[in-house]
Amino acid sequence: MKRINNEQDLNNLREEIKKRLQGKAITIAVCNGTGCQAYGCDKVTRAFIDEITKQELDLEIKPTGCHGFCQSGPITVIQPEGIFYQRIKPEDVGEIVSETIVKNRIIERLLYEDPMTHEKIIHEKEVPFYRKQMRLIFGNNGFINPRSIEDYIAIGGYSGVSKVLKEMEPEEVIEEIKDSGLRGRGGAGFLTGVKWEICHKAEGTPKYLICNCDEGDPGAYMDRSLLEGNPHSVIEGMLIGAYAIGAQKGFIYVRHEYPLAVKNASYAISQAREYGLLGENILGSSFSFDLEITRGAGAFVSGEETALMASIEGRKGEPWPRPPYPAQKGLWGRPTNINNVETWANVPFIINRGAKYYSAIGTDGSKGTKIFSLVGKINNTGLVEVPMGITLRELVYEIGGGIPKGKAFKAIQTGGPSGGCIPKELLDLPVDYESLTKAGSMMGSGGMIVMDEDTCMVDLAHYFLNFTQGESCGKCVPCRIGTRHILAILEKIKRGGGESGDIPKLERLSETVKKASLCGLGQTAPNPVLTTLRYFRHEYEAHIKEKKCPALACKDLISYFIIPEKCVGCMLCLKNCPAGAVSGELKKLHIIDDHICIRCGVCLEVCPDKVNAVVKVSPKKQATYQATKAPSH
Repeated sequence: MKRINNEQDLNNLREEIKKRLQGKAITIAVCNGTGCQAYGCDKVTRAFIDEITKQELDLEIKPTGCHGFCQSGPITVIQPEGIFYQRIKPEDVGEIVSETIVKNRIIERLLYEDPMTHEKIIHEKEVPFYRKQMRLIFGNNGFINPRSIEDYIAIGGYSGVSKVLKEMEPEEVIEEIKDSGLRGRGGAGFLTGVKWEICHKAEGTPKYLICNCDEGDPGAYMDRSLLEGNPHSVIEGMLIGAYAIGAQKGFIYVRHEYPLAVKNASYAISQAREYGLLGENILGSSFSFDLEITRGAGAFVSGEETALMASIEGRKGEPWPRPPYPAQKGLWGRPTNINNVETWANVPFIINRGAKYYSAIGTDGSKGTKIFSLVGKINNTGLVEVPMGITLRELVYEIGGGIPKGKAFKAIQTGGPSGGCIPKELLDLPVDYESLTKAGSMMGSGGMIVMDEDTCMVDLAHYFLNFTQGESCGKCVPCRIGTRHILAILEKIKRGGGESGDIPKLERLSETVKKASLCGLGQTAPNPVLTTLRYFRHEYEAHIKEKKCPALACKDLISYFIIPEKCVGCMLCLKNCPAGAVSGELKKLHIIDDHICIRCGVCLEVCPDKVNAVVKVSPKKQATYQATKAPSH
């Protein structure tokens, strides 16, 4: 390795790497993201290395970042054909090498099977999960080793920063980002170029850059996977931003629960310094910039930009009032620009492909692509990158593969715990900043949780309020006290103690907390309550007026009952009940004692499908059933 001193050195190195790789006609990419690591991908990678060494084959084993289709891990893709094998185990490796690599034969049992059509699919690009995606930013995860700067350089890495240093003035870079229409991918969706311009014009030095990877939304892991799988794209984006704004120091703020992201980003920073792409006089220019990693302690509120800066400074992660905004007076009182991981990763692509190309993707007000975490009651879970403006229906049914077990779609929560629930009537809603806001939700960082007919919307609102209330820093009264009162009312309704005045009280409290809270956490915390009241008010009314949970999810409002004419006395419910609430004898009717039952649902799960004697009902329905149909004992 030698230091890259100018654009020519960078281009020469890129050509040298490409020539070196040309001798290896086949590459086996093994996903080594956090999800696949939970499935044992490290053992799969080791098995591949051992097997090709044993068979003396000249091919490359590449441990990559997350491929997105997390439920299918560990994923292995054989390039250049793009053969897609899923759920690989170490014992499958010998067969893959001997059959697919050596003999060019497909192993059908390792292929993906479409849950809708039951078709076996060979190539990654033909898997329905990937087919409608547009992976401009996330797609490179599958082609590079995140701990190899040369892999990143080989696919064009650092050509964007080389271009701006050689050809563009800082103001021109800012205009290019403004013309692209890129909006911040971390929540509010503020125009990135405008944010940069404010910081560029702000008085005071030094100026700072921050990459926000304090991703705390339940079920969301887009930023983590990008930073784990392609850390150099984030570093290059920050280099370009630093040149445009006039900053010489930057921080990547990563939550403590992301050890692999910290490891890969730290390694990437070290490599970039060794190659002369961080530090003094980058690429032979007068521009100097360096980065360091700061680890957050895991508080959700530290994702808010002012609380994040307080944490970097070594203070408690609490927000402070604005104005002044961070772009004018931020870290240590100096002009500071904060963007999240995905925003920074978009910057090199825009510089290389041009603002015109990028702005042609998406809608009038929401340009480019967005990475979403698609989870919940859906067949295909994982990370998806799609053009802005795609509909929720396309995401749920064409990419997500629909709802498991043939159940009905009920709602989708967008924007994480501070987002809103969008009902099935709005499935054709385009996914962009304005449409989601109009529907009462928001883009947020990109979390999407799908719910089916078995989801209770009161219970869901309670779950998210419980999360945000617990994560409130407590600094301002509306958030600290208001969310506690909202949560208490929701708990009362869930238990069957709701009163007629609770719904208007929830609405008043929620609106007050939204308007009066200091930061984005409190201002958006009531969204799940307000949207479930807006679209699912009848469920609240059923809980309050009828003391019934329509989804049969709230434990205090359900009972488990054995249908007398169906019970065959198999004793499975009795043997598996953890509370001893079931009584009965072999081949005779069994009974559940409602006073002892803990509503765990085990009896329903173990009751044979061909029998279906155990049912989950409301207490009122059970009483009616017992009175009219149950035999006397």
